[in-house]
Amino acid sequence: MKLLIIYTGGTIGMIENPETHALHPFDFSHLIDNVPKVKKLAYDIDHIQFSPPIDSANMKPEHWVEIAMAIEHDYNKYDGFVVLHGTDTMAYTASALSFMLENLHKPVIITGSQLPIGEVRTDGEENLITALQVAAARDRHGEALVQEVAILFENHLWRGNRSTKMSADNFDAFKSNNYPPLAHIGLDIEFDFEALYRSPDRRPLKVHHRMDTAVMIVELNPGMTEFTLQHLLHTPGIKGIVLKTFGAGNAPSDKWFITAIREAVKRGVVIVNVTQCVNGGVKDSLYDTGNSLAGAGVVSGGDITVEAAITKLMYLFGMDMEPDQVRTYMRHCLCGEQS
Repeated sequence: MKLLIIYTGGTIGMIENPETHALHPFDFSHLIDNVPKVKKLAYDIDHIQFSPPIDSANMKPEHWVEIAMAIEHDYNKYDGFVVLHGTDTMAYTASALSFMLENLHKPVIITGSQLPIGEVRTDGEENLITALQVAAARDRHGEALVQEVAILFENHLWRGNRSTKMSADNFDAFKSNNYPPLAHIGLDIEFDFEALYRSPDRRPLKVHHRMDTAVMIVELNPGMTEFTLQHLLHTPGIKGIVLKTFGAGNAPSDKWFITAIREAVKRGVVIVNVTQCVNGGVKDSLYDTGNSLAGAGVVSGGDITVEAAITKLMYLFGMDMEPDQVRTYMRHCLCGEQS
């Protein structure tokens, strides 16, 4: 089994400065030195690393492209890929890669840690070992069990484009609120075979290198003024907006609010309705307020996560689609990102 580790940065590869006590990244070779168990795995493991390593708060679409191109370059050489990444934007990266790696049929397992791997109580060692084992897992026909982008953290394997970071201080930091875990990690790794994604086509990998960043997230709050909303909707060059609404997709019913939204849609801005709630999704026909948004041309995001919605918009606009095309594709599931 031949696996490639792509080290992008993050807490898992941090070491404490003895003078300032601040964490800073160290060379990847030290990471392996701190996890001698890796050498006990019966896998042929290579690695590449970002230079310099990237704090996940600084992760940008161009870094997603770098990861995707690394996988593309060595796709036929390796059986699986493990991406080491900081936790803060891990769900964004996982979502983006799920769209960028079209026709993926090999595991791309993203993991990291809450504590540096050199710490006594680190979660990084177990996460790395388990991620490698998941990437190497095969069925009785020799096919990869995981054929998608997934996040491995603590006791679960989650679909990447269904995941959200839920905790800043617990080892079990990620959750997929609207989709079951792909695997439970305990004494054994127990896969949920029905939850695992399978592409309907067995086509060659196609990597998309362009993500259009002319998108943004607008979160509603009680008391938002017409001036504020108009300012946001008229952001120069904006093409797509993820509108984080209340409950099942509800928003203020004031005439000025709906008018502003309708005018933005007429200008060609694609607005996607995504709930602020961590569980459930948008049901825009449930209440009049949600119905009003739909009537104004806002696209229902269903149970899609904010991370998947914003990166899906980047991906679709990156293919130079017209707004009507983007609206159509935002309603349809492309790679398991929504029900």
